[in-house]
Amino acid sequence: MPFPSVAACAPQSGFWFWRVSGAACFVPPMICLLKPSSPMVKLRRNSKPLHFLSEGKQMAEEKSSLLISRSFKQLRNQWPESVQRTTEVANINSENFTGESVEEEDADRGLIEKNMNPNPGIQRYLVAIEYIGTRFSGAQKQSSGRTVVGVLEDAFKEFIGQPVSIFCSSRTDAGVHALSNVCHVDIERISKRKPGEVLPPHEPSVVKNAVNHFLQKNEGDIMVTDVRCVPADFHARYEARERTYFYRLLSGKEPLAIFEKDRAWHVPEELDLLAMQKACQVLVGHHDFSSFRGAACQAKSPIRTLDELSVTEVASSPYIPTVLEREHCINGMEDSFSSSYIPEAVVHPVSSTSNHLSKIENSGGAASQGFGTRKRHRCFVVTARARSFLYHQVRLLVGVLKSVGTGDLTVSDVERILNAKNVAAARPMAPACGLYLGHVKYDLPSN
Repeated sequence: MPFPSVAACAPQSGFWFWRVSGAACFVPPMICLLKPSSPMVKLRRNSKPLHFLSEGKQMAEEKSSLLISRSFKQLRNQWPESVQRTTEVANINSENFTGESVEEEDADRGLIEKNMNPNPGIQRYLVAIEYIGTRFSGAQKQSSGRTVVGVLEDAFKEFIGQPVSIFCSSRTDAGVHALSNVCHVDIERISKRKPGEVLPPHEPSVVKNAVNHFLQKNEGDIMVTDVRCVPADFHARYEARERTYFYRLLSGKEPLAIFEKDRAWHVPEELDLLAMQKACQVLVGHHDFSSFRGAACQAKSPIRTLDELSVTEVASSPYIPTVLEREHCINGMEDSFSSSYIPEAVVHPVSSTSNHLSKIENSGGAASQGFGTRKRHRCFVVTARARSFLYHQVRLLVGVLKSVGTGDLTVSDVERILNAKNVAAARPMAPACGLYLGHVKYDLPSN
């Protein structure tokens, strides 16, 4: 018999009158406030019978699914603790995660939602993956559309011969890429020669190579980069200590090369790197990020701690050395035989200053580039690092930083947008194509 809802109750003489399938019973108020999914209610199913009253007569219902094993006085004494536990369980079960949003979890959430596997023959693996998000409808499995989890589960099924469930640390949106996303999966190794015989778990290297073999048959835009055995209670999402996102912007009037299509946000205007860096200082830290929260965000609180937000100019990709750089390298090699000098351009080609990069990439003007040689764009990378992010938070932050770089906004405007606590105050969100999930950090023991 299903549990009746609280709406079916009405107060009668200090108790609650609960009508169930034509019958009725007197139930203490404490029981009425417990949710049907509460462990307290379920644990009392097989206890003493509950006596129902119907048309003035008492009748015993031995098979009732709602039973009370303690007196009203005992329940009243334990009321605060019981209700508190029930509320916590309800909050945990009601929260969903979407897109790039991953909520901070407390100890109770981790204990309740970790997938403890009682079967000793099942091994849990932590799997790191990289993928190009262009042809994916997102990371999380959906009823329709090609997803990262869906493709992975199909590959694992082909490998072990039975369906599996995969849980990702971060649910990226459609079009968002990953240099390293992490998930976990449980595998039971069953003998193919003797069905039913459980064999020792596969070595991580075997899992990696086998799954990649099947993934290459599916578009070839996703790959397993690392595999590790972890305890049965290790959860890829709840054990994550930090997540790092990168966003690439290419600045310049020239159209993007086909190699950069769907890999970066093309901004035709010149970007002011110094102004963007000053704006980052306003946004980094512990704030109410309501102005940088997508409308579909289901997080309870907009408060987040942004541990890092920075903008760096790097060499554009694909990085092919220019004539000047090749000559610089050759001269450096010749000088190394007679001195200890090593050219800076050879040692630090990416970490050089923006002026140095600009001189190398555009040296000599269009005449020295030669026919058919593209002029390179200036490449800027926004880095955002935190334990968790709100839905669309990174892309909304990048949208504001880009507007600062083009001069449409000032640093004071950024402060105003942050204090407005309204997403309508922010600039349009940056497109998904430039966003990369770069790294998910865990406290893992060294191999």
